[in-house]
Amino acid sequence: MASMVELALYLCLFMCLILTCYAQTCAKYAFSSNRVFKSCTDLPVLNSFLHYNYDVSGKLEIAYRHTGITSSRWIAWAINPTSKAMVGSQALVAYQLSDGSMRAYTSPITQYQTQLQEGELSFDVSDLSATYSNNEIIIFATLGFPNNDTTLNQVWQEGAMSGNTPQMHATSGPNVQSLGTLNLLSGQAGTIGGRTSTQRKQNIHGVLNAVSWGILMPLGAIIARYLKVFKSADPAWFYLHASCQFSAYVVGVAGWSTGLKLGSESPGIQYDAHRTIGIILFCLGTLQVFALLVRPKPDHKYRVYWNMYHHLVGYTVVILSVINIFKGLDILEPEKKWKNAYIGVVIALACSGVVLEAHTWFLVQRRKRSESAGKMSHGINGAHGNGVNAHTANC
Repeated sequence: MASMVELALYLCLFMCLILTCYAQTCAKYAFSSNRVFKSCTDLPVLNSFLHYNYDVSGKLEIAYRHTGITSSRWIAWAINPTSKAMVGSQALVAYQLSDGSMRAYTSPITQYQTQLQEGELSFDVSDLSATYSNNEIIIFATLGFPNNDTTLNQVWQEGAMSGNTPQMHATSGPNVQSLGTLNLLSGQAGTIGGRTSTQRKQNIHGVLNAVSWGILMPLGAIIARYLKVFKSADPAWFYLHASCQFSAYVVGVAGWSTGLKLGSESPGIQYDAHRTIGIILFCLGTLQVFALLVRPKPDHKYRVYWNMYHHLVGYTVVILSVINIFKGLDILEPEKKWKNAYIGVVIALACSGVVLEAHTWFLVQRRKRSESAGKMSHGINGAHGNGVNAHTANC
């Protein structure tokens, strides 16, 4: 029994060692140039790793590795001495030229959508070089910090090349998550608190809009189109429809406002199509709400035109809402289950609409036949009936 317990303990220890080795990806890396770096950290996104030697005199020797990348991409690693953001970063940039040679240079980031122009940094840089092999680009450099900062704001990035010119990097997913802090003494890397706050706001924005414009609005349209066919549902269907749409509008405005706030906090990151559709939805939704205040009575001669406007704008809002929800999901790139969940909701609403459309058509046709039969019966018992009685009387 004791031997079995010991064997189990050894197995657990062995598995822990294996997991530790796999977890410390950068620690197992050996540079072909026989360079040795005492510290390293696995950066959380973009397949990136930072190796470094730090001297308390302020000298920092680094090797920034970006794996799983082709020769038609550029990479950059930067330090921002003034803030926890992209603008103000002092970057080291590297890529492979069309002739196969590597180019490495410094680039101060002064604005969003930068073209990574070459320029001097706010601190000394020496021994700057880069290599490319086995789908991995490495930047080597030695940096000098006169103020001896031991906690840095770091940014790392990658993007496409057009010939020998770097292009704008992606503005969603991992490419907007690639910033954090680094403690040079402990080697501990952290995420920027502001980024976590931004992600929280993005999630709130997505949930509010998905529930309001993406679910409640279509549901309200279904209620208005199909429940009013049932005479027993009158006027309950109208109050359900109005309540559903008004709730959707209020929640949707909150989500729309959150989106505007996110846009103002990220001037260099723009999603033009998503933003434009959102503004159109807000305007159309507002028109629908105010249209209720001038709704003519059912027997008014202009009611038919109001109905045409109300239906056209309503269906436009529903269609644009669903389109914009999917655009938002593509921007946020959440776990696949969330997109699948919303697809399931859309399919459920669409199937309900198809079933109710068929049922409503059947009820309307049956009602028309019943009314036609009633009119015919009334005619026989009325005008034609009197003629028969007169003829009989004359006879």
